[in-house]
Amino acid sequence: MRKIQDIPVNERPREKLLLKGAKNLTDTELLAIILGRGTARNDVLSLSKKIVEVIDKKGMDFLPEDITKIDGIGQAKATTISAALEFVRRRIKPEGLKITSPSDVLPLIQHYSDRKQEHFFAISLNGANEVLNVRVVTIGLVNQSQVHPREVFADALVDRASAIIVAHNHPSGNLTPSAEDIGVTKIIVEAGKILGIKLLDHIVFSKKGSYSFKQGGKL
Repeated sequence: MRKIQDIPVNERPREKLLLKGAKNLTDTELLAIILGRGTARNDVLSLSKKIVEVIDKKGMDFLPEDITKIDGIGQAKATTISAALEFVRRRIKPEGLKITSPSDVLPLIQHYSDRKQEHFFAISLNGANEVLNVRVVTIGLVNQSQVHPREVFADALVDRASAIIVAHNHPSGNLTPSAEDIGVTKIIVEAGKILGIKLLDHIVFSKKGSYSFKQGGKL
């Protein structure tokens, strides 16, 4: 990760936001603006990257104490980030969002399309197909050894979900489901039948678009 002083002025987070708008910044850049500065050991972008990784995994269950173990993050910065997330959540919150088509899911996860690794998500839904929570289950290649039903359904059970939608990004941009994607989907479907939690869809997405297993006739 390059330090702020190594980045051209018009590409630095604050200047980039003013020139191009907040939508054109990565999560790391947006958080860097909230933090304001880094530490002697970690520049603000490196620090932001570490925090984003934690928030990715925790989803809406994020708490300030989840990041105070990171060097340079004390209670003041942790509570600032928590307050910022809650402020936005109260205005544009996914809880209660009704999913009627695959495209309804994309606003909740599309900002992960620029990730260099595959991120696998589980989106918990209630009986009315309203979103309960969105979580990153695993980071890395999607295969049967890494994406285990245990991890996929663990939080959905806590949420008392009636159904889930899973999704993952393809850093390559290719939206065609791989053999591993198809195999993992079949396993999740069968596990869901046992648990009484239906898999409604599996979404593959990238910067170029998205692919729905259900619409594609693979579910």
